[in-house]
Amino acid sequence: MTTPPSACPCGSDRAYTACCGRWHGGEQHLQASDAEALMRSRYSAYVLGLGDYLRDTWHVSTRPAEPFTFDPALRWLGLDVRRHVQPDAGHAVVEFIARSKLGGRAMRLHETSRFVREAGRWLYVDGELK
Repeated sequence: MTTPPSACPCGSDRAYTACCGRWHGGEQHLQASDAEALMRSRYSAYVLGLGDYLRDTWHVSTRPAEPFTFDPALRWLGLDVRRHVQPDAGHAVVEFIARSKLGGRAMRLHETSRFVREAGRWLYVDGELK
């Protein structure tokens, strides 16, 4: 990762160090407080090229075997969290839209993601594209 940004990439209007940065490193590393915080931190990890963080926050049952690669031409433009539902202490769903641009072409990723909590940690399981 290059120098951390001052504003958090997830769009929370908070400083990176007080938002997703605390989950990316330090004492609270990998300890997102809820599924929405984990989803926001994963978006920020994509923006910042933090492949190890993405891998470490992906549930082992669905985690890709290959290392993460990032296209340097891809620009992430913003995140809109539509809903966060936690039906019980160990499961949650987060619906979001992430906007990006590649080669002059604007793109939208609209996904409903599933998360589980294991051993006190939230993990991304999978997502359904909208």
